[in-house]
Amino acid sequence: MQKGSARKVRADKKRDVRPTVPIELKDTIYRISYVIDTPVKNIVETICLFGLDSRKVITHLSENFKRNVRFHNTLFMGDINKPSVQRLKPGTRTERISTRLKQPDYENLVTLAFALDVTPSRACSLLLDASIRHSDFVNSYFQQHLSETLNFNRMVELKKIISFINTNSPYDESVSWLALVSYIYAEIKDSAVSFNDTLHDFIDKWK
Repeated sequence: MQKGSARKVRADKKRDVRPTVPIELKDTIYRISYVIDTPVKNIVETICLFGLDSRKVITHLSENFKRNVRFHNTLFMGDINKPSVQRLKPGTRTERISTRLKQPDYENLVTLAFALDVTPSRACSLLLDASIRHSDFVNSYFQQHLSETLNFNRMVELKKIISFINTNSPYDESVSWLALVSYIYAEIKDSAVSFNDTLHDFIDKWK
């Protein structure tokens, strides 16, 4: 590189991010990884991208913004007097997880960190927590996986099962994709049976 020249960072270059997260959040991410047989770092990246693109997630996080910032053509106003969210609550058990983000996505994360007045790794931790609690992410993510895993006929049967359960439920709540996957995970977590085999058995039982 010539002296004085600016080195342009490739847009597809990935940056390492290693947020420290509460144990419960890490366990949840690892469960998702196990259920859909996808590397943890890929799961973490997907959750981050969802959150950075979600107006609801950013709006939720904006409650702690200390600086003004623009996301999705919306100007969020910060307040420098808001309490810092850099540190976790005392006594919180934590562990690190890791992922890699493409340069544009990493820059969006840095923007979020600037607004929150925290480090990028801390911003990533807050983003993961806010995103994974958003039912739209978990339900749509699992629905996509199930759509790719099952053939058309079995997918139709699965949707009928969920529709039947929701229609006849005596409770003021409905069964979601997450609830279904959680049920299946509970069925197989201590056995050698695969997720897909258990899912097929579940469908056959309700046919």
